[in-house]
Amino acid sequence: MIETKRRGGRPRSEQAREAVLHAVDDLLVEVGYAAMTMKGIAMRAGVGRQTVYRWWSTKAEILFEACVDDAEEELAVAPSRTRLAEVTSYLDALMRFLAYSPAGAGYRALLAAAQHDPAVKRLIATKDVLRDSAGTVLNRIDPYRPAGDHAIDRLIGPTFFWIMSGRDPAQLDIHGLARNFLHGFESEEA
Repeated sequence: MIETKRRGGRPRSEQAREAVLHAVDDLLVEVGYAAMTMKGIAMRAGVGRQTVYRWWSTKAEILFEACVDDAEEELAVAPSRTRLAEVTSYLDALMRFLAYSPAGAGYRALLAAAQHDPAVKRLIATKDVLRDSAGTVLNRIDPYRPAGDHAIDRLIGPTFFWIMSGRDPAQLDIHGLARNFLHGFESEEA
């Protein structure tokens, strides 16, 4: 769970927290990020606005917490028998997350908002779920080589750009991207 600015008062109810996180996911799909409001989130969750404001300051904080919770689960791939299978499995999960998942839609909305809202930019910089998940995969395929920024960017970049530029996810050659990544990864000097 992402730690957001907590105010004093009663302890957080896990049931209310879950209701708010589900509400923000639903509203994102139904009305979009720009039209979403704290009041609307509270109404959809069946909690008072004061409850929402007690735990989160902005709709971005709520959406970010929901995205991170879901992304950590959706981007966690089981270890595979081969390096190619491992990378292919991860890239497939990344593509599905960015293109089809409600959490991925939330992540994309936050990235867009971060381009003009410094507070959202600072918020998403606190936890990079794509980088973290990619680092886990890279550490499994070569535990003796630290998962540096360059390798992580090379792993995530092509799929991320494909989806963020609005291309058809069905046309993305995940297996080819995995082969190309491994070819470059294996030829890099450690």
